[in-house]
Amino acid sequence: MVTAEQKGKKPRTDGEGASDPIDAALLHSIEMLQEIQEEIDKVNEEACDKVLELEQKYNEVRRPIYVQRSTIIKEISDFWLTAFLSHPVIGELLTEDDQKIFKHLESIDVDESKDIKSGYSITLTFSPNPYFEDTKLTKAYSFSDDGSVKVKATSIKWKEGMDIVNDNAYMKKGDKRILIDESFFTWFDDKKNRSFAHGGMDEVADVIKEELWPNPLKYFNNEIEEFEPADDGIEVILLHICTCKV
Repeated sequence: MVTAEQKGKKPRTDGEGASDPIDAALLHSIEMLQEIQEEIDKVNEEACDKVLELEQKYNEVRRPIYVQRSTIIKEISDFWLTAFLSHPVIGELLTEDDQKIFKHLESIDVDESKDIKSGYSITLTFSPNPYFEDTKLTKAYSFSDDGSVKVKATSIKWKEGMDIVNDNAYMKKGDKRILIDESFFTWFDDKKNRSFAHGGMDEVADVIKEELWPNPLKYFNNEIEEFEPADDGIEVILLHICTCKV
């Protein structure tokens, strides 16, 4: 029988290795790191609260400026149509029929909840038009503490024969028009809203809220650069470290 000494190994004695000093040191280091991480988390939570307070404050400051901007935009023909078409993502969604409807789009409004993190709504306001009865189309998102999302959208009241989304699309010169599933107005469809409520990505909402709404003039003037520098403003930096749901 080959002994431990013959294998070149030191024979183990009773109790040896039961409390390796290296393991004890490692355990102590992990405990210290856990305490440090808890301190970091606490600071991040405080930073999050401060960010939300600042956002609440400056949302109030921005509101009358947005109203003034909207008044001026109404005087510019096809402003929102041009801005949407210039966006590299959302412009691809506008069919020819969508563009005809967008000529009646007078204003867009993004309204965040007072506490910022509970949700927001996007409202498109149209002048009277031959396509639908509504003057306002709204889509609202409500976020719960458990991470669930509720999505509620205006059910468009299409005028007779003018529905460009559903199966009762209008008849043109005696021939039924070809249906295009990717019409912008499918964004208000109940089926798509259910997918967003169950964790689906709503890219249209993100584009409107985070890109078109803050600076539509950039898109109207087609000032889009292929590679835009990242926005490293203090608000963005703080939002990245914010641990609560915004």
